[in-house]
Amino acid sequence: MASPSLTINIGWLHKLHHSDDEKAYEQVVNAETPEHKAKLSHEVLAAAAAYEAAKKYEEHCAANGKPDSHAKAKELIAAFSAAFVDRMVETKGLDEIDTVKAKHDAAKRAHEQSEEILVAEYN
Repeated sequence: MASPSLTINIGWLHKLHHSDDEKAYEQVVNAETPEHKAKLSHEVLAAAAAYEAAKKYEEHCAANGKPDSHAKAKELIAAFSAAFVDRMVETKGLDEIDTVKAKHDAAKRAHEQSEEILVAEYN
């Protein structure tokens, strides 16, 4: 039987299945040609990073249990989304993208999506 926190976390990622964020994630991760890279706005990158944050948060909770506090969970989500932005900018050569804006938007989007679930977990 799954633990309650794992069940809740799977709900967050499940909510994103077939979402615009999942589509953005696929677009960013699979961008290979210069034409594709040119179409990656910071908004698309932020959406992809929010999706990645959901995946990494679930993996973290499955491996380590849920964080001790709501604040720590939000820190992890922000870190996961920022790491994705950094990795995509570095590996995809997306120098033109405003990475600071993409990181900010990604963390905001991930926090907004996860807030209902985190409040339920920590209240």
